Amino acid sequence: MLLARVIGTVVASRKEESLSGLKFLLLSPLDPEGKETNRTVVAADAVGAGVGEVVLFASGSSARQTVATDKRPVDAVVMAIVDQWEIHGETKYLKSED
Repeated sequence: MLLARVIGTVVASRKEESLSGLKFLLLSPLDPEGKETNRTVVAADAVGAGVGEVVLFASGSSARQTVATDKRPVDAVVMAIVDQWEIHGETKYLKSED
């Protein structure tokens, strides 16, 4: 799993039938210090995340192992909304401060 910040949404009114009902989010992956990297990822949302939240996402075949994405042609999925992370005892992110 990887850390990312939700920076937007993706709307596709015409899509393959198996993608119906999925919400898509535009993610900016984060480094361990919480800084956004220079890439973006479109991911299906399995947890109801929103713009601005920090999330955990999975890509590749793991993205098809949630209840929401099982047997669907997705390459990335948001699997959790992050409350906090720390490195060596130092808090790097705390949701209430975000």
